[in-house]
Amino acid sequence: MSWQPLLHGDLRDRACESVQAILDDLSQPGSDPAGEFSLAGGISGRAILHGYLAQSERRRDHAAVANGLLQRAIVGIMDHPGTASLYSGLTGVGWAISHLQGCLPGFDGEGDAAEIDQALYDHLDQSPWPDDYDLVSGLVGFAVYALERLPRPAAVACLERIVDHLAATAERRDEGSTWWTNPAWLLAKMRAKHPHGYYNLGMSHGVPGVIALLGWTCRAGVAQAQARPLLDDAVRWLLRQQGPAGFGSWIGPDGTRDRARLAWCYGEPGVAAALLCAARCVDEPAWECEALSIAWRASQLPPEQSGVVDAGLCHGAAGLGHLFNRLYQATGEPWLAEAARSWFARALAMRQPGQGIGGYTAQLLGDDGALTWADPGLLTGAIGIALALLAATTAVEPAWDRMLLVAIPPF
Repeated sequence: MSWQPLLHGDLRDRACESVQAILDDLSQPGSDPAGEFSLAGGISGRAILHGYLAQSERRRDHAAVANGLLQRAIVGIMDHPGTASLYSGLTGVGWAISHLQGCLPGFDGEGDAAEIDQALYDHLDQSPWPDDYDLVSGLVGFAVYALERLPRPAAVACLERIVDHLAATAERRDEGSTWWTNPAWLLAKMRAKHPHGYYNLGMSHGVPGVIALLGWTCRAGVAQAQARPLLDDAVRWLLRQQGPAGFGSWIGPDGTRDRARLAWCYGEPGVAAALLCAARCVDEPAWECEALSIAWRASQLPPEQSGVVDAGLCHGAAGLGHLFNRLYQATGEPWLAEAARSWFARALAMRQPGQGIGGYTAQLLGDDGALTWADPGLLTGAIGIALALLAATTAVEPAWDRMLLVAIPPF
């Protein structure tokens, strides 16, 4: 079915008020983080918000703002490329450029994106692959960028290299294929807790992200001979990791595991979205049944046991509202719509006018492992909340969530 607004009546009115409050605060001088060009936390993410406002409200001023933000991000990232990361580096800016091409009158970033294509292709010319495989900063994230650039030959070449690296770094076990997280990739606090690494079960940093990515790769018709059997093995391994309480965040080398919160980044909603995405991409009804079973279990967890303390996309209430909404729009299951509305209502109740951005603050884990409260961008902050609320109140499909690997193909 085509995308339909989820929220109506008072909830819709409050959601629209929240979006406007966020925009009002973002329009204040100094609201852009200095030197932050990234997709997850910087002005590239803000460009996505204005790009979707331009589509939903048909207002040229939003298109002009998005255009200006992208131009600034292009100049900044070319002067200071930083990492290749999708969420915090070069490919994230390239993804925003490619995603909004054709939506913004007068904007053409193709030449800049082509330079990023070449830079990524060169970066992938390492064997064996020495770095992370995940969505946030590793191979899966690079592949999300390459998928956005298809069918360009450079994007196909990058995607083929990524599948090669994923195949080469996969750990083949009796129960299927998985990927090990090197402790060198972890924050200091987590590295101290896991000095030998672990197997990650979260969408943001783990195997579910690989599964969703391989599904989309197969659907695109790229490297299918290698990607499809790897996908089958990865799904088999993941489903074997369900414990009595569902999926945890990680599994240690000795089999120890933790209990995950309810979120996109870690926990069952993200796993369900990844599995449903892969199921639709390669037409596996059994996987879809598993995905809906996992989503049902997640929808029944009492909010006080969810671990949700803020409203952001990554691990907050609006993020859960958006995930359940995305699952509902793909399946038509009424209980998913009910779960989505419930979490959006909780997100709206978290708003405290006069605080943060638009009344929203965000809980963040600092580099030192300490929890801090801040107001960042798309992934954990107010921009992501606005995007989720916009998707819940308009008929514009939120294709921006391809960066989260939760955009689910139709039947």
